[in-house]
Amino acid sequence: MQEQSDHALTPGLVARVALTVTDADTAQALGSGDVPVLGTPRVVALAEAATVAAITGQLSPGTTTVGTRVELDHLAATLVGRTVTAQAELTALDRRRLTFEVTVTEGEQTVARGRVERVLVDRQRFIERAGGAS
Repeated sequence: MQEQSDHALTPGLVARVALTVTDADTAQALGSGDVPVLGTPRVVALAEAATVAAITGQLSPGTTTVGTRVELDHLAATLVGRTVTAQAELTALDRRRLTFEVTVTEGEQTVARGRVERVLVDRQRFIERAGGAS
């Protein structure tokens, strides 16, 4: 992978991804608790989706990113039927490591906040090293 080929990656890239909470998104359904509210695993997935969206179209062909670290504080419960929005901003780029600040909100309320790190990889090489086919 040529590191200089991803010049379009610069701090400040932002994306938002929204989710209307369904029964399938609850802690009960995900096995992370026994209450019918937005489950933390789904909050993490939504935050990661926002990080991917923030860099969509900015990577060179054959390059992708993989998640390597998530630090997230889940601060408020969200009921089924409510809509939450995850926002991710690329705040740092250190060679192949990308750091994003993420916030998940429901209206004006902060539901979760934290940081997600992703690493640039050669897609084919990554799959081969994982033991899979293309």
